[in-house]
Amino acid sequence: MAKVIGLGGVFFRSEDPAALRAWYAEHLGMPVTEYGASFKPEAIPTGGYQLWSPFVKDSDYLGGPGQSYMINLMVDDVVGCLEAVKKGGAKDVRGPDVSEYGSFGWFEDPDGNRIELWQPADQLPSDVK
Repeated sequence: MAKVIGLGGVFFRSEDPAALRAWYAEHLGMPVTEYGASFKPEAIPTGGYQLWSPFVKDSDYLGGPGQSYMINLMVDDVVGCLEAVKKGGAKDVRGPDVSEYGSFGWFEDPDGNRIELWQPADQLPSDVK
């Protein structure tokens, strides 16, 4: 049987895609082009993975009721990324929260999308685990 073998991309609308790409490049170091950002499998650190996870309709984890999705970005330093997006004017910056899965942080980007940052547990400094 044919089957899904991974995430191929995350696609969404923006009032100003060029400005949003530039914001992510400046404040999170994303390697953006005119088409978006591409991440090669070999760049995924030990302990990193891709997750597909539907949530119940009334979950507030994904943001306000009008947001039907949330993007999770795997990062190398949650604390540093949260500081960078805060300097870039992100709203509702929260975290880091550490669990057995790693360190997490959240913010709203300039378009109002809730974004989750994740640093895998295997990549955390020993004093944070």
